[in-house]
Amino acid sequence: MFPGAYVPRRVVKLRMSISAATGSVASFAYAPGGVCENATGFMRPTSRRSSVSTNSRRYMNGTYRPIPWLFAVSVLALEWPAAAATCESLAQLKLPHTTVTTAARVPAGTFAPPSGAPIQNLPAFCRVAATLTPTSDSNILVEIWMPESGWNSRFEGTGNGGFAGGIGWGSLAGELRRGFAVANTDMGMRPPAGSDASAFAGHPEKWADWGYRSTHEMTVVSKALIKAYYASSPKESYFSGCSTGGEQALMEAQRFPDDYDGILGGAAANNRTGVHTSILWNYVVTEREPADYLPASKLSLLASAVLAACDAADGLKDGLIADPRQCHFDPATLECKGADSDACLTAAQVQAVRSVYAGPVNPRTKEQIYPGVPPGSELDWKQFGPAPGRTAPPPYEAIFKWALGADWNWRTFDFDRDYARMAARLGPVVNALNPDLRRFQSRGHKLIVYHGWADSLVPPGEAVNYREAVLARRQRDAGAKATAAAVESETDGFYRLFMIPGMAHCGGGPGLVRFSGMDALVKWVEQGTAPESIVASGRPGGVDTERPVCPYPQAAKYRGSGDIRQAASFVCASQ
Repeated sequence: MFPGAYVPRRVVKLRMSISAATGSVASFAYAPGGVCENATGFMRPTSRRSSVSTNSRRYMNGTYRPIPWLFAVSVLALEWPAAAATCESLAQLKLPHTTVTTAARVPAGTFAPPSGAPIQNLPAFCRVAATLTPTSDSNILVEIWMPESGWNSRFEGTGNGGFAGGIGWGSLAGELRRGFAVANTDMGMRPPAGSDASAFAGHPEKWADWGYRSTHEMTVVSKALIKAYYASSPKESYFSGCSTGGEQALMEAQRFPDDYDGILGGAAANNRTGVHTSILWNYVVTEREPADYLPASKLSLLASAVLAACDAADGLKDGLIADPRQCHFDPATLECKGADSDACLTAAQVQAVRSVYAGPVNPRTKEQIYPGVPPGSELDWKQFGPAPGRTAPPPYEAIFKWALGADWNWRTFDFDRDYARMAARLGPVVNALNPDLRRFQSRGHKLIVYHGWADSLVPPGEAVNYREAVLARRQRDAGAKATAAAVESETDGFYRLFMIPGMAHCGGGPGLVRFSGMDALVKWVEQGTAPESIVASGRPGGVDTERPVCPYPQAAKYRGSGDIRQAASFVCASQ
């Protein structure tokens, strides 16, 4: 416990033991209405930055009342800091609903994980694997890797993809090399042998684990292990993830604002019921009839035509569609005048393309369910479904079985009635749509969200929609006297969105394919320097290119002189 600790206005139970060998405090714990302690016997705030300032604010506004004698005991405890544990001894650590299954030192070099290819060039580290069971139907696997030396005093939780179901070894390795203590989870979604996530139909606790609980539980356990191993809590804690990892990022900011000082979320599938309905829509409109199917040759034709029509919409012909909302391409310009060929689209294919661009719409109310797929993403549309005649379930069909039952049929899916049933049943536990980020902001924490403008799997319009929802909520809270500019400026003080031209889902695509926001996030959290731009790179048009990506709604504008392939030739400006 830190000096200046606080406790709620309830009965507090205190437990302290003195080491017979040293006379020092061996353990100390308090809990409102019960005993609660971490690995070393100390209740500790989640991070230096978030906890102390938050505690002060809560104390000042009367939410909590300090107990004077707790200060003296906490100071006494701090005079005898706990010794760092050996890696192997962490196997004996007792944590709530946690079973440590592995605690072993891994020497520098190559590590062969339980699944996947060996990972090379790793520093020596302490590897801890644990199974978490916060409910009787939970089985959450977690890996925590801690550098044996050279720890940068930071912790980073990392995200997963799709339904998860396995550990993201690559994420662990990359951040370990950077000196972070790092963790990842399978999100409680490891399916039984020979099955997939469909096996979890009828298991609502599994849905909650996947939706939000596993990430938080991973974070709590990781911090306890880090504290035990280093005898020191991380000075700052970060989270990074893309796709499902982006959803995890926003869920943490919304539900568990104390967990991380800085959060980096990419291509967030935070409107989970909406994005899976979007994926189903794209499958239906291109697979319903054989004539609707778009073969690879037609996708290449379409992509070339879109780029030719929209490349220069931003004033530069550089192989980049800077903002697909400025692209007003009509696929009817490619409609066949005679026989079908690879050089044209049939009338059915033209309609299919229009439906993909439009996105899922409620057939009764005509309301948009989810944003459409952007122009400029066509080369990735092959993921929508198989060629006609090949039987395959729609992508991610498991989530529809969870909501609608095993006998659901994609051909009869009603985008009014069935979508409403799905959203009502799953939305409360899998959607991260709450625009109220006041708790996260009040702790001084920072959020960077990024999304590729050429993402066809999780269309980027939803990232813009969420930011607009946050601004609308903040405007409502601020009142009519607050100007929109003032509300936006205040929001930019803790939350920035970066839209990346030509990037597909979490990377790749026809434009800027490489973007890293972690260094910018660390600088923002630890030095207070907000990112005015972050440089991304790629090979649009087959030419090496660097371009600043600006906080939305700003965009990179050419200065009027200089190499258009160099970031220095651009400045961030309002659109």
